[in-house]
Amino acid sequence: MKIYTKTGDEGFTSLYGGKRVPKNNDSIDAYGTIDELNSFIGLLRDQDIADIYKKFLTQIQIELFCIGSILATPSKNEKKNLNVQKITADEIEVLEHEIDRMDATLESMTHFILPGGHPTVSYCHVARAICRRAERLAYTLHHFEPLDKEVLMYLNRLSDYLFVLARKLTKELVVEEIKWIPKKK
Repeated sequence: MKIYTKTGDEGFTSLYGGKRVPKNNDSIDAYGTIDELNSFIGLLRDQDIADIYKKFLTQIQIELFCIGSILATPSKNEKKNLNVQKITADEIEVLEHEIDRMDATLESMTHFILPGGHPTVSYCHVARAICRRAERLAYTLHHFEPLDKEVLMYLNRLSDYLFVLARKLTKELVVEEIKWIPKKK
């Protein structure tokens, strides 16, 4: 099978199921951002972090492929016909459990935190910001092609997970969290 097909040279591509759409279609934008997020999570996973995080991030990458296929399928009816996997409440619960587990070891937050402090922490914050964008794009798509609420909930929890992971890695790497303190007027 060839990697290039030349079928997108005129600015159109196919959704899962064969429907042709412009490359700036909301579905393409949404699942393209999921792909970008997945790539940054791969970069984060490649850092010198504990195996527990690497394994969990690998599972997240698998679930993001599932979300990508959901976003690449144009309608609920076609999703059923094409046997597209779903995101379930169980995957959301696992994210919540991991967030709670890590958060229990961290100091309470009293201020917003500036992203950064260490390259690994920064990768985590970049992934979090991309996840927030993916969530916004999924909501845009949701208004035209209703999505299962679990997809939207998963992306919301994933950004929370990435934020707490950034804080946890900050602690483990013994770097300072820089608090954002608003300027006085």
